[in-house]
Amino acid sequence: MIRATRPSPVDWVGAGVHERRHSAAFLDQRAAATPDGPAVVDGGRRLSWAELHAGAAAFAGWLGSVGVVRGDVVTVQLPNWWEAAVIYQGLTRQGGVANPVVPIYRERELAFIVDQAQPRVVVIPHRFRDFDYVAMLETLVAGRPSPPTVVVVRPEGPLPAGFVAFDSLPPVRPGPPVGRAEDICLLLYTSGTTADPKGVLHSHDTVVYEVRSIVERYGLGPGDSVFAPSPVTHITGLLFGLLLSAVIGAPVVLVDRWDPAAAADLLDAEACRFTMAATPFLHGLVEEYGRRGHPAPLRYFMCGGADVPPALVRRATEVLGCHVTRTYGSSEFPTFCSGRPGDGPDITADTDGVPIGQAEGRIDGPPGGPGELVVRGPDLFLGYLDPALNAEAFTEDGYFRTGDLATVDDRGAVTIRGRQKDIIIRGGENVSAKEVEDLLFAHPLVAQVAVVAMPDPVLGERGCAFVVPADGSAPTLAALTAYLEAQGLARQKFPERLELVDQLPTTASGKVQKFVLRQRVAALLEAELAGSGGPGV
Repeated sequence: MIRATRPSPVDWVGAGVHERRHSAAFLDQRAAATPDGPAVVDGGRRLSWAELHAGAAAFAGWLGSVGVVRGDVVTVQLPNWWEAAVIYQGLTRQGGVANPVVPIYRERELAFIVDQAQPRVVVIPHRFRDFDYVAMLETLVAGRPSPPTVVVVRPEGPLPAGFVAFDSLPPVRPGPPVGRAEDICLLLYTSGTTADPKGVLHSHDTVVYEVRSIVERYGLGPGDSVFAPSPVTHITGLLFGLLLSAVIGAPVVLVDRWDPAAAADLLDAEACRFTMAATPFLHGLVEEYGRRGHPAPLRYFMCGGADVPPALVRRATEVLGCHVTRTYGSSEFPTFCSGRPGDGPDITADTDGVPIGQAEGRIDGPPGGPGELVVRGPDLFLGYLDPALNAEAFTEDGYFRTGDLATVDDRGAVTIRGRQKDIIIRGGENVSAKEVEDLLFAHPLVAQVAVVAMPDPVLGERGCAFVVPADGSAPTLAALTAYLEAQGLARQKFPERLELVDQLPTTASGKVQKFVLRQRVAALLEAELAGSGGPGV
């Protein structure tokens, strides 16, 4: 059974903050109160609260029949399909620990997660975006002494031995929700400064409080249908798509493939009122609604995940006709701060907003200058699955070291100024530069390599590789990305620009000065943009 590795030093229950409610209780409540009300919209497939509840209960019963008990891990790697909602609610009901994995992960990432998390069940699509997940899992579980049961959603043909089709699972009589509110219910893997992802632990208490804090900040209710373009196997899509929907009793509208025109059509048709998503989604909708010449039905768009340009927030507020605000958080602390209703662009666009609910933070650093933001609150995670990672992650008084540099003004508004963590935030997804560097360093044509973030108006950031060639060779970007693909690395982690250099800038101790490289590539991009006369249409 997975347990917290670093329980909160604050008694949030005694303080009347944690309500001690099991996540599955919200779906029970909706199914009892409004059984025929809309719960999930996935293209032409619609589920009522009663249908979602029945499907979740049946899946919970099946999990119990194959030996999944309280505290067991169930890994789910699915697109934004209605089945993901049923499976998440079902495994939570059975007392399982949901381990969502974004569909872009491939053999390298998934093998690490399966080895460490030891899931009893793994749920995958047969195929999505022309990738065969069944073939990947068949290779991954081969030869394991105790392989997980693999459930395949939307199978396209015969399945390997030991794999079962989701739509053919036998009906099993379900029971009541299993477990307690303090139990770990969520295991998320996030990439930071290390090559290997880190398993983040959350309980029902922490995630329920997290969602409640957003509900209270924006006054959300049954009329605020939720637009979910972010992957529901990412913390944003999971908490502010699937769980938020059940908490407020509003339907969640799922988007499995991003296309701004199709997304705007769906927003209009379903009259979606709330979304939390990364910069590329906001950028796409602003461009699309700008062409259409009418506002979106949204009330609130919380935008985070990568640097959000203030100019984009201002334009989005005008074009979409809703409250658009920057927000800041992480897998460890999902939303620490954001703009409030009524705040002007001097806060919503120029800063990352003010702390939400009971969130607390301080700046550890020199007076007057940016320092590391350290945070704590009722929604702070309960340690990493590998407890050895906790020592460096927390201060002695229980604050989480974010690794991000920030300032706080006299209004209490937080502005993130940079990152100590060596990550690239591409479209809301964290990419470990070290992981990519370690793989590229093994390439025979590479003597030295440093991967840094370069600014991008749509995705926020992309990766740029600075390479010192080996023995006068001249590796190409195509050759390096082909090599990374052969190593089983997810494509979104590939560097998208290559700069060949004679040497890397270093400190006296030999540490690469990545800030110099970031400045260099930003200047190159600016010069290229000026030379081209501006961005293309």
